[in-house]
Amino acid sequence: MAENRVQAAQNRLKRLAESIDSLSEKDESLMRYMREMAALRRAAAAELHSICAGFVCSVNTLLTRGTVTLDPPEFSQAGFREDLPNLIQMNVRGRILQVEYVTTAELSSTEDFRIPYTLEGFVRAFNQKLLDKNLIEEQLIFYTLERSGNMWRFFDARTYRSGPFEQEYLVGLMEQII
Repeated sequence: MAENRVQAAQNRLKRLAESIDSLSEKDESLMRYMREMAALRRAAAAELHSICAGFVCSVNTLLTRGTVTLDPPEFSQAGFREDLPNLIQMNVRGRILQVEYVTTAELSSTEDFRIPYTLEGFVRAFNQKLLDKNLIEEQLIFYTLERSGNMWRFFDARTYRSGPFEQEYLVGLMEQII
């Protein structure tokens, strides 16, 4: 009887040691995933800025008077903030497209959009006339994690319209406020 208790205690200690060892592996795997997601988020932020910069550059090459300004003009890895909102603004004579985005509380989420995403935010389009009426066109944006490839998407909560966040989308928004 005493031998059985000793053997049971030994088996229990062995299972505990195995559980602790597996925790170490799980923690290492989680830390690796967190580092990968942080790198993915920084790359997604750079991609978003690149889309906006490409739009501004494309418009500016066709303008004969005036320019569209981009703020910030360059993307900086050091300027990307994990815990605070990030802002990109395109301005043409007081007509503004403003992109604000943040990281999700969890590494990925499906709370506000059916496709898993890791960054979320808003695109706002406004001018003085709209501000005077307290109207600002606002649509949601998400950096989605998809099997076919990760991408930035917009979502219009009023119409349930969704699509890629790209130059053509920005052209449509800018047309609304010009």
